Amino acid sequence: MRSSLTLVGTLWAFLSLVTAVASSTSYFLPYWLFGSQLGKPVSFSTFRRCNYPVRGEGHSLIMVEECGRYASFSAIPSLAWQMCTVVTGAGCALLLLVALAAVLGCCMEELISRMMGRCMGAAQFVGGLLISSGCALYPLGWNSPEIMQTCGNVSNQFRLGTCRLGWAYYCAGGGAAAAMLICTWLSCFAGRNPKPVMLAESIMRNTNSYAIELDHCLKS
Repeated sequence: MRSSLTLVGTLWAFLSLVTAVASSTSYFLPYWLFGSQLGKPVSFSTFRRCNYPVRGEGHSLIMVEECGRYASFSAIPSLAWQMCTVVTGAGCALLLLVALAAVLGCCMEELISRMMGRCMGAAQFVGGLLISSGCALYPLGWNSPEIMQTCGNVSNQFRLGTCRLGWAYYCAGGGAAAAMLICTWLSCFAGRNPKPVMLAESIMRNTNSYAIELDHCLKS
């Protein structure tokens, strides 16, 4: 089956899929921030957390060692993290849609033209920009009480204290940067220009079909 992408376009489709999967997977994994509480390792993303304290018998705190998302959107520790959740999620969704269309372009003829590829590259730039904005917003939430308890009560905005950034944070940022810089540039050369012969055939085919329909209407 003939592809609507050039050789560069095939590379673009592959990289688009890789960057979209990397950013989206990192978005859902609770490994953006690592710390410790009550002697147990704790990790966060924007809307998920692994290991959290609960009241036990005698009002003592015990750590529940499991991962899960916050019970509601308002339960996310800070406004900055709530904004980060929305902005990063929108960017990941946009990258996934473009990656899906790019992969379909490898299997379907005349799906992605040169202009369409450039428009999709612009969408990738916007998606990467949204994810990058989410990564920039993330440190603004390090002054919330929940984060301070995990980071030695010395953390603040853009200051981690005893915590450290996790690999998922870097993976999300790296995927966004690759989408903005590499994929956007490759998209300019991804689609094929329609051939004049194919355009002429398409015009003639449409003209003939209209003529047949008009003739049918006049006879009826």
